[in-house]
Amino acid sequence: MVWPGVGGRHRALAVDPPDPAPGEALVEVELATVCGSDLHTVSGRRPGPAPGVLGHETVGRVVGLGDGPAPRDVRGRAVAVGDRVAVGIYAACGACPRCVRGLPQKCERLFKYGHVALAEAGPLSGGYASHVLVRAGTPLAVVSPDLPAALAAPLGCATATAVAAVSAGGGEVRGRNVTVCGAGLLGLLATAMLAGRGAAVTAVDPDPGRRETARLMGAANAVDPGAEPPPADLYIELSGAPGAARGAVARTATGGTIVLAGTVSPGAPLDWEAQDLVRGLITVRGVHNYAPADLAEAAAWTESAAARLPVEALLGAVHPLDGLDAALAEAARSTSIRVGVAPGA
Repeated sequence: MVWPGVGGRHRALAVDPPDPAPGEALVEVELATVCGSDLHTVSGRRPGPAPGVLGHETVGRVVGLGDGPAPRDVRGRAVAVGDRVAVGIYAACGACPRCVRGLPQKCERLFKYGHVALAEAGPLSGGYASHVLVRAGTPLAVVSPDLPAALAAPLGCATATAVAAVSAGGGEVRGRNVTVCGAGLLGLLATAMLAGRGAAVTAVDPDPGRRETARLMGAANAVDPGAEPPPADLYIELSGAPGAARGAVARTATGGTIVLAGTVSPGAPLDWEAQDLVRGLITVRGVHNYAPADLAEAAAWTESAAARLPVEALLGAVHPLDGLDAALAEAARSTSIRVGVAPGA
C-alpha cells in the first residue's frame, strides 16, 4: 500500500515477488501494528517518504532466502524458510565507523523500514504490504508460533526500544522509585519490565484507560501529568510530550538518571540549568532505535512474560491491508494501544 503524501489516500500496488539476494529474506506479513511515528508521518508532524510504503512493526513468515549462508537472528539461530520472525526497524552496513563502534542503529548508511521513498527502496520496504524484503544487516528475531501476534509484531520497534530505554537507566532498580512518562505501548512495556525487576513504578499519562492498563502491567501507581510523583531515581520519558522532558530534572532525585527516548519529533526545547545537573549528580541519556542485543533481550523477555501480560488490552481492531487508511484513522482517534493491519484479515 503506497502512501502518496500528507492528505492522500493509500493506493494498492501489485508487484512480482522478488528473488532475495545473498543475505536477504522475503517475509510474508502476518501482522503489522500502527506505531505512533506512522501517525506523525501521515499527519505531517514528521518528514516522511512520499510516495513510500510505511509500517515498521512487523511479524511474518520467511518464504524465501537468498543464496549463500543463511542470515542469523539476534539470538544466533540460522534463519530458515518457514520461520516466524519479528523484523527489526533498520538494516546496518556493519562496516562504517559507527557500526564498528557498536552503534549499528546509527549506521552512516542506515536503512529504515517504512521510512524510505519508493523510488529509492522499492515497494517491499515497509510493513504495510503483503511481503517485506528484508535486507542484509537487519536484526531479526525468530519467535514461537505460539507467541501472540499482538506481542510479536512490536518486538522490532516498541519492545526493543523499551529494552534499550530501561537498559540506559543502568544499575539495580529493585526498591527504587521509577517514573515512566507515557502509557503508550513503549511506556507500558517499560513499566512491565521495571516492575518485574522490583521497581516501584509510577506511570504518568493523561488518559484514564491507559493509566489503568499501566496498573495491569505492574505500575505501583498511575497518575495524571499534573500530579507530583515522588522524586525518581530513574525518570524515563517515553510520551513525546514536551512538558515531560522539560520537567525531568525537577522530578529526578539526587544521583538519579534521566532517559529521554520519546521526544523525537517534533523536538522539545529544554530550559534546564547546567547547575541543576551538576549539583544533583544527574545523568542524562538519550535513546534512539536500539542495538541487536536489545531485540534479543526483548524477544526473550516477551516470551517469558507473555502469559502474564494483558494482551487483549494492547491490541484493538485488526484491519485488512486494503483498509489501511481506516486503520490509521482509528489509531489516531481511538484509545487503543495498538491497531493492527493484516493482509489475511
